Amino acid sequence: MTEPLHIVCPHCHTTNRVAVADLSSLPDCGKCHQPLFTGHPLALDEAGFDRHIGRSQIPVLVDFWAPWCGPCRMMAPAFEQAAAQLEPRVRLVKVNTEDEQNLAARFNIRSIPTLALFQGGREVARQAGAMRSAADIARWVQSVLR
Repeated sequence: MTEPLHIVCPHCHTTNRVAVADLSSLPDCGKCHQPLFTGHPLALDEAGFDRHIGRSQIPVLVDFWAPWCGPCRMMAPAFEQAAAQLEPRVRLVKVNTEDEQNLAARFNIRSIPTLALFQGGREVARQAGAMRSAADIARWVQSVLR
C-alpha cells in the first residue's frame, strides 16, 4: 500500500492527505470542500508559493511572468491548457515577478517568461523563454520527470 500524498489546496492552502489512487477522482479539500484540482494555473504570492513548494508532494511547475511581457502574454493560453493536461500529476502556478520581486530575486529570475519545475521542495529544472503550445510544455515537464 502506498502512502497518501500531501496536496495543498489551491483555495485555502490547507495541506490534504490524498491517496494516489484517488488523485484522478477529483478529490476535495477536507477544510474548505473545494476541488483540489481545477485544471487552471494558480496565481501565488510568496507565502502561497512557499506553502505549495514546501508541502505539496506532487511536482509544481511555476511560470515566472510579468503583465508587461509580450512573450509571457503569448504563452499564457498554452500554460492554461497545460494545466488541464498535467493535473493532477503536476500543479501549475503563476508568479507575477512585478508583484513578487522577492521571489524573482530569490530564484535568480533574469528573463521572463521562465518555467521552473519543483519537486520535493527544490528546483529540478528550468526553461527560459516562451513555449509555443501546451503540448510543448507538457512534453518538457514529462521529459524532466521521467
